[in-house]
Amino acid sequence: MCGIVGLHLRDPELYPRLGSLLESMLCQMAGRGPDSAGVAVYGDHRRCPEGYAAVSALTEGSVEIPGALVTEAGDTTVIAAPMGVDDLVAAVRATGARVVGFGTDLTVYKGTGHPRELAATYDLANAQGWQGLAHTRMATESAVTPEGCHPFSVGPDQCLVHNGSFANHATIRRELRAEGVEFDSENDSEVGARFVAQRLAQGEDLAKALRALCERFDGFYTLLVTTGEGFAVVCDAIACKPAIIAETPRWVAMASEFRALADLPGIESADIYEPEPERVYAWQR
Repeated sequence: MCGIVGLHLRDPELYPRLGSLLESMLCQMAGRGPDSAGVAVYGDHRRCPEGYAAVSALTEGSVEIPGALVTEAGDTTVIAAPMGVDDLVAAVRATGARVVGFGTDLTVYKGTGHPRELAATYDLANAQGWQGLAHTRMATESAVTPEGCHPFSVGPDQCLVHNGSFANHATIRRELRAEGVEFDSENDSEVGARFVAQRLAQGEDLAKALRALCERFDGFYTLLVTTGEGFAVVCDAIACKPAIIAETPRWVAMASEFRALADLPGIESADIYEPEPERVYAWQR
């Protein structure tokens, strides 16, 4: 019983409020997953300035990259530098750190503990940007560790959060490993993230990649997947896990429960609905 929230801002006037709105949404979902929380923010130039690449990593010590902007936030360290994404990822991995997010517009935070306390650790309220997602976890498939937390960011500027479980994740993990895909955890959700990232790398758009996931994965799930272009939501064939979507001219939001949306500006006039089974809902900037 995990909690998912996502917010895609259409109105630039709201960009300075992204973090505070996302924090409110996340904390409303704390009861659905009190053991850990993860957040992804797009467009926060405090942590990833324009023209920089950023890598979010789990480290056991300090990470020193010449010319880098380094921000420590609990279990997560964000390293930003004016260099190519692949070069920065390689430099961070060379220090022994585990990369949990990377891109030119994305910062990811993962950690164990109560979501409200973690939101303060991440300084989420002061984040700015155009899109964000958050996840509260009640672990069922793997240990409660920072590595097992959502979101899973395994492609450039890509994230996936998941409420539910994939019944055939072990089979698909073996197939992906046979194709050379490496994994960082035993979490079933990472298998979904790796599957989607592989399809996107092959040139598919996000909607097509998620339709392929619905065809290949068995189980009960609600997924929210974000990229540097937008986000998408999809549920399993019987829509077993709760989800609700709300839209206004200023924003699009989704959450596991309505209470996470109740304080968004203009919610009283929003178009609110539950996603239909296996239908992909996608929005772009």
